[in-house]
Amino acid sequence: MAVDFLRYYDLETYLFVDVHDRFHRQGYLSAFDFFAIVVWKANRAKGLIARRLLAKTKTDSLDNIVGSLSSSLFSAQLPRERLRILMEDWGFQLPMASAILTVLWPATFTVYDIRACDQLGDFHRLINWSKFEKVWQHYELFRDAVSAAGPEGLSLRDKDRFLWGRSSALQLEEDIARCFQGPEKPT
Repeated sequence: MAVDFLRYYDLETYLFVDVHDRFHRQGYLSAFDFFAIVVWKANRAKGLIARRLLAKTKTDSLDNIVGSLSSSLFSAQLPRERLRILMEDWGFQLPMASAILTVLWPATFTVYDIRACDQLGDFHRLINWSKFEKVWQHYELFRDAVSAAGPEGLSLRDKDRFLWGRSSALQLEEDIARCFQGPEKPT
């Protein structure tokens, strides 16, 4: 696959335009596009995720594994089933699973992350639950809270960005006010 490096430089646009459109056109992701999503959400996790995927299958081809995984997402009809596939069948945690699904279906999914939880003042414990039905029920509440919290007229994706941006800006203001001394919040 030939990558347009200028488009890839703006990773979020690359994901939400190029990768999203290619996925819906082909019905699956390449390993490159899949791991571009992983890098966008948590670059430090790419090696761990690759090792986990390889350990779950009898192949040593990440393209084959990702093709199978992503085509099953494409074939699934319901959002609940898509999240279940990533979490139960493939062992993804909610933050990464929601990031993958947000790129592929941004009107239906939003990224579960600590900054959004902080801005909403809730949902922090969701990451610790293991029973999928409970996770799904509360993820739906989280998604609805993100939708309600952002400014009127924005898409779900832009409301997610708004909360993340507000959290990051407030953290920077706090850092400046204490001259970058003392405990820092995780990024």
